[in-house]
Amino acid sequence: MNYPQFDRASNNSPLGDDELEAFDELLLALPADGAMTLEGVDGYLTAMLLGPAEWLDQRPTADWLPLIWGGDGPNGEPFASNRQRKRATLFTLRHLQAIACQLRDHPKHWEPLFSIVEANGEEWVDAQDWCTGFLQAVDLQPDAWADWQADAELGPGLATIALLGDDELPDTGSEEAQALADPAARDAMAREVFAAVLAMHARRHGAPR
Repeated sequence: MNYPQFDRASNNSPLGDDELEAFDELLLALPADGAMTLEGVDGYLTAMLLGPAEWLDQRPTADWLPLIWGGDGPNGEPFASNRQRKRATLFTLRHLQAIACQLRDHPKHWEPLFSIVEANGEEWVDAQDWCTGFLQAVDLQPDAWADWQADAELGPGLATIALLGDDELPDTGSEEAQALADPAARDAMAREVFAAVLAMHARRHGAPR
């Protein structure tokens, strides 16, 4: 299936709150087990931008875009119409460009779409879905991320993303399992993820942090 190529020179037209809500509702309504959440899409696209530029610029969009909705079926699945597919595509490419411009022009003001959860009468940040999406992008080009995973500065942040986003839970009773069960600890890890992304962006593009 043909999809438009991502163009870094395109106009930056960030999705408004109502459009983000519409995108979220569209994703949640898709009859596909593999469809990402809006937070997952945000993490996925952010990782795509942190990876080698030539991969995103030169690979066909069809190599990565359909993974957002769990893949393209033979009869147009999981979308009810081509119009719905086009809407999801445009939402995705606009959001991708918005993230790209924010990281390029104002990295300190970059804001990931993390979830907010309530526990014990308090609100905590939870980056699980975001990290799951991020890892799906890493899995598309694992060799490109291997050096960073072994890097003394960047490796710990990527390890935190892997801990939060991995579908396989650590052993019960382990330090990692206890941290994942603690909303305050998950909130702290989400903040580590934020710092890790800025560090990776600075490494990739030489941008100030």
